[in-house]
Amino acid sequence: MSALNPDQQVAEQLAQGGIGVGRDAQYDPETIDGTIVDDPSIRAPLVLGGRDFHSVTETICSWNEDRTPKWWLPAFGASATVAGIGTLMILYLIITGVGVWGLNNPVSWGWAIVNFVWWVGIGHAGTLISAILCIFKQKWRTSINRFAEAMTIFAVICAGTFPGIHVGRVWFAWFLFPVPNYNAIWPNFRSPLLWDVFAVGTYFTVSLLFWYMGMIPDLATLRDRAMKRLDARAALGPIEIAIGKIAAFGYGVMAMGWRFSFRGWQNYEKAYILLAGIATPLVLSVHSVVSFDFAVSILPGWHTTIFPPYFVAGAIFSGFAMVLTLLLPARALYPGMKDFVTARTIENMCKIITVTGSMVGFAYTMEFFIAWYSASPYEQQAFIIRAFGPYWWAYFTMFFCNVISPQVFWFKWARTTPWFIFVITIFVNIGMWFERFVIVSTLSADFLPSSWGYYAPTIVDILTFVGSLGIFMTLFLLFMRFLPMLAISEVKNVLPQADPHVDPDAPHATEGH
Repeated sequence: MSALNPDQQVAEQLAQGGIGVGRDAQYDPETIDGTIVDDPSIRAPLVLGGRDFHSVTETICSWNEDRTPKWWLPAFGASATVAGIGTLMILYLIITGVGVWGLNNPVSWGWAIVNFVWWVGIGHAGTLISAILCIFKQKWRTSINRFAEAMTIFAVICAGTFPGIHVGRVWFAWFLFPVPNYNAIWPNFRSPLLWDVFAVGTYFTVSLLFWYMGMIPDLATLRDRAMKRLDARAALGPIEIAIGKIAAFGYGVMAMGWRFSFRGWQNYEKAYILLAGIATPLVLSVHSVVSFDFAVSILPGWHTTIFPPYFVAGAIFSGFAMVLTLLLPARALYPGMKDFVTARTIENMCKIITVTGSMVGFAYTMEFFIAWYSASPYEQQAFIIRAFGPYWWAYFTMFFCNVISPQVFWFKWARTTPWFIFVITIFVNIGMWFERFVIVSTLSADFLPSSWGYYAPTIVDILTFVGSLGIFMTLFLLFMRFLPMLAISEVKNVLPQADPHVDPDAPHATEGH
């Protein structure tokens, strides 16, 4: 007699209780959608709606193959407009010079470095979800890893813009790379800014490989489906576009000849776990190196060994918040996505935000303790000014958003109410930006009071940052429209019928729970 798969047992138990089974299941205040199960003897279902392999493929592919949603074009137009404004600001900066920013003496670093560190931090969640949770065999990640990986790629693209433009003469940006020129001038290998190039460049390369390689089987699925719609056409004014042939060609090129063979799957699985192993150290190393931009200096408030773990925790914190910021609206807008991105998945992410937010709060507290314990008057004064000086409003905004607001996730209602989670994630995103701003604002009060000054951004600073948000959202909307948002093969792997030991004759054996 075949042993029942644990997920199959859950499906039967939920079916008996009438919870979470079928597309018309009723909302339950305790289990929400049937996945918030507190009994440790019951495994929460990972996929809802009575899904089988066919329905998983049909639903996820339909998001790319169906007509463009009504909300997508206005959203894309708005994002592209904002991105265009940011691009114009960058061109204005290149033509005019960095004097258009609010930089002064002593604050020679401004919003450019703040935005760089913030975007790199946001990109951390993708690698954590894809690599570390993959190695630890956390199956609930399968419905969000593609989303997070795409967010990582686009966030690092936005981050990489700022080191290139903050040097002032962008045509000399190639000096960042170890390429000798005619004058035998080499980069300063002791500069953490050069370390950033290697760390972020490596991170982007591995993340891009991880993201793209994971999509190859799904791109092949879209290719094969597009081959059946070669005659499909769309009218663009008086012009008819053969979208069927374009889709088949585009997905065919990106699928790189994938044929779903046994050997292909075997090599794919090996490569995937190897990339996960390579990417895992990057979660710790990249933001540690970024923190060295500040920690290797001798400025009070910066020269501290707590920065690397503090920055890593903050990066994971902000990254998970941004994933939820993007995921929750998509979950509500795309039909069937709630069957894959369950309440349990969202609750798990809220718990990680609570843990990392508490770690960040501990780091804030320890910074004051370290300043006191150092017995250095300059260090102590730096933190007194940080909390009670001219930028007190930024410090307390940071503390409220990053430390106090995530503590609401100790309550079950807060972790299972999507609109409330969305609001808190916005607070976290704002708070993590202010954290970087507070660190950079330390420059305004260094050793000599005669050198102190107040830094304020200009309209070019503000619009450049807003433009980077537009670039990010434009890229993400294109991803949502034309590429598979969920990993089809990975979602199928967590269905009970994917287990070779499942009993096909048992009741509800084909239910996707």
